[in-house]
Amino acid sequence: MIKVRENFLPLNRPSIGTAEIAGVTECLKSQWITTGPLCKTFEERFQALTGARHAVSVVSATAGMHLVLMSLGITEGDEVITPSMTFASTINMITLLGAKPVFVDVHYDSLNINADSIEAAITARTRAIIPVHFAGAPADMMQIMKIADRHHITVIEDAAHAVGTYYRGTHVGGLGGIAVFSFHPLKNITTGEGGMITHDDDNLEKKLRTLRFHGIERDAWKRYGKGGNPEYDIEEPGYKYNLTDIQVALGIAQLDRLEEFNRRRSELVDIYRKGLGHLDGLELPGDPPYRHTHSRHLFVVKILAMERSEFMERLSDYNIGYGLHFPACHLLKYVKNRFGLTSLPETERAAGKILSLPLFPDMTDDDVAYVCDAVRDILKKT
Repeated sequence: MIKVRENFLPLNRPSIGTAEIAGVTECLKSQWITTGPLCKTFEERFQALTGARHAVSVVSATAGMHLVLMSLGITEGDEVITPSMTFASTINMITLLGAKPVFVDVHYDSLNINADSIEAAITARTRAIIPVHFAGAPADMMQIMKIADRHHITVIEDAAHAVGTYYRGTHVGGLGGIAVFSFHPLKNITTGEGGMITHDDDNLEKKLRTLRFHGIERDAWKRYGKGGNPEYDIEEPGYKYNLTDIQVALGIAQLDRLEEFNRRRSELVDIYRKGLGHLDGLELPGDPPYRHTHSRHLFVVKILAMERSEFMERLSDYNIGYGLHFPACHLLKYVKNRFGLTSLPETERAAGKILSLPLFPDMTDDDVAYVCDAVRDILKKT
């Protein structure tokens, strides 16, 4: 057995440097900390990154998905096609609006939605397709968009893992549809908590911004900033989903470092692949066959040699953290009770085996080598 490290190696840790601290400090000194000029700058930066015409900052990706579904009028009796291999928040939002999630299978190697399975799931009630760019690898958007166009269905990209992900040379979120990004602390860049919606629709833009802030079209900066008008009316009630300047001060500094972060993530994945390749009892993640740039948000392996629960216990003995991305949503208790059982062979084949290993920019080469040594040690003793 290798020597166990003294300090715990977490699954993920945000990389916060002097630029982030300085940005937040300057925001505090400005005494404007709610939604204001920094949010506008951050949105403009995201438009430039993705190529989308509009970007709307929100308090979380879950809030963003909620606003998008509501703005599209998704309601009782509607159906939304999505993979089961995703975080439950998307399924929750669909269900809470009274609609039905219709699950389709994934590719076992990449865990991305299998676009070949989408068309058979479309009915007269289908209103949207939500592909997930799983772990930072883009779904096959060309095929998905063609299917959606043929049936006049809206595509909403779940881009929570995909800041810095490109599909055939275009950043996700800039492919002509709607995309929702996440800035949770586990993501490639963070605002503490937060999200962004990107899209190209002027009418949708007005709906999103109105629903984002109580049903009031103008945020606090437009009402209380210099020359602002504090009067307002509400045509339709909305939510309190606006991001704040103090969060965005962190996000702007993080966005400046995106290429640095993702380059380092790729380097760490290369070390993992060399250290864990060709091991019996372990499968490494596969990448899509089409041209793309992977953001390397997660490194998800599949445990074949033993029960995953035992493998996790053994990793803990080595002071190594891990994650589970994700419990298959079609097997969640409330989903089965409400919508019945769905057969998804590849999703189910993967679901009990997947495990995320530590991956974040501040990891050292030695950290990854230690994880690889520990995994080899564990598998040797099966």
